[in-house]
Amino acid sequence: MQVKFSENLKILRREHGLSQGKLAEAVGVTQQCVSKWERADGEPTLSYLWKLADLFGVSIDVLCGRKDW
Repeated sequence: MQVKFSENLKILRREHGLSQGKLAEAVGVTQQCVSKWERADGEPTLSYLWKLADLFGVSIDVLCGRKDW
């Protein structure tokens, strides 16, 4: 079973010791936006996927659950 983006985002954020607010600041969105992504109520655009993947040091495939870590 593949893990969803929302679950991976939450895991990676916590592993890196970031609050939703700090993550939002790092990628240039609001805390509400990060919360929405983690609840699977929305998905980031490709440009934000790149920023998130770079920040966490993973590929977009890993971030989106298409590949194992």
